Amino acid sequence: MSIGVALPAGDTAGARNAVDELIDQTRQAHDFGLTSVWFSQLFDHDAITLAALAGRAVPGIAVGTAVVPLYPRHPLVLASLAQTAQAATGGRFTLGVGLGVRGLLEPAYGAAYPAPIRHLRESLTVLRQVLDGERTSFAGRTVTARPPLSTSVAGGGGAPLLVAAMGPQALRAAGELADGTVTYLAGPRSLEGGIGPELREAAASAGRPAPRIVAAVPAVVTDDADIVRQTAAVHLGPYASIPSYQRVLAAEGASHPVELALIGDERTVEAGIRRYFDAGATEVVVVHAGMRSSRERLRTWALAGRLAADPTLARAASRVS
Repeated sequence: MSIGVALPAGDTAGARNAVDELIDQTRQAHDFGLTSVWFSQLFDHDAITLAALAGRAVPGIAVGTAVVPLYPRHPLVLASLAQTAQAATGGRFTLGVGLGVRGLLEPAYGAAYPAPIRHLRESLTVLRQVLDGERTSFAGRTVTARPPLSTSVAGGGGAPLLVAAMGPQALRAAGELADGTVTYLAGPRSLEGGIGPELREAAASAGRPAPRIVAAVPAVVTDDADIVRQTAAVHLGPYASIPSYQRVLAAEGASHPVELALIGDERTVEAGIRRYFDAGATEVVVVHAGMRSSRERLRTWALAGRLAADPTLARAASRVS
């Protein structure tokens, strides 16, 4: 059982050095008792590099990416980066990957976006082989990987591989070829009724261990819930137009993503987090949608750190898994 936090937690544009700021935030998360930090990948900083730097600077905290798009990076490049981060952190790194949003990525990079599920399966096949220390020689329709030299990094083996998967085809690929999933805006009903059972069935059929289910959840502890909710609604609004998110919103009976945000006092947010563990999450990652100040951030982290040390949550997670 684990409770972590997604970074950056707030805008780093005002910082003199974004990397220094994020490493400071990692130290704060560790000091509050959070067990992991997860870095997002957009068009600015590199998430895997940040995870490696933060994990090396802050011993004892797990680090990961949530998530790095598979397009346009070749899986051999991702595997090299992941192994380097795993070695740098002494085995505390998790590589989270995803398909990304075609309408955002394709215009930015100017290259044709591959067939999604095929590319996911082919990329995971190569990543799985390399991260498991195997020699890869793979030729698919979207990925060819035939490195003439070793792909292993000493000390970098065994990095777990997660997939941002919420639909049936992606969940099957994650269960068969990865170590679990990392979700966002997939509420307790989605985890309990579809995502968890489908993922576990796929993993069992492939002879793989019980998968990790990392639920990234927008959460803010605040005394001004209405105001924060308005801000969060603007931040989360674009997800309502993405098909994969539309499906999980429908499963929750929600018309807008903000309805899944945990916003309120400590009791409100704690109850919401506990529902995710009851629904099958093995880990919860707090995402700061709508947060207005460092005070709200630290108040949220204080609650999350207290829950991370709660043995009743650990028992709830072990019962489901």
